[in-house]
Amino acid sequence: MNIAVRIDDLDRDILNALMTDARVPYAEMAKRFNVSPATVHVRVEKMRTSQIITGTEVIVNPKLLGYDVCCFIGINLYAARDYHSALEKLNQLDEVVEAYYTTGAYNIFVKLMCHSIEELQHVLINKLQAIEEVQSTETLISLQNPINRNVKP
Repeated sequence: MNIAVRIDDLDRDILNALMTDARVPYAEMAKRFNVSPATVHVRVEKMRTSQIITGTEVIVNPKLLGYDVCCFIGINLYAARDYHSALEKLNQLDEVVEAYYTTGAYNIFVKLMCHSIEELQHVLINKLQAIEEVQSTETLISLQNPINRNVKP
């Protein structure tokens, strides 16, 4: 069970600043929030240690890399015990960029990025549906992504 870590307003301000621009210097944040750069450093390290901050990443624009098709696929497995082996096989597919273990209509829900509909068809038939643990799939093609944000600290 995860236990929520308590943060104060300064921590929230620092998180918001880093979520807007992860390259913002500690000295700049210190001036903005009227504290010392050392205080910002200590707060960031505290949030890393408590795993509120789990990393820094570069976000790429998939369209500019030629990924024109984003879709979500609901996957039904033959049995719940197939989850771990199916997940290992899904993790080997470069086109799978996210996976969720879910309740409801599907056992696993994945997000795929492909260059074209033809590539999506190939991935579905020759890769995803070829996984022996997969009983059935349902594909939803994304037309756009109008909201994409982190949780509010």
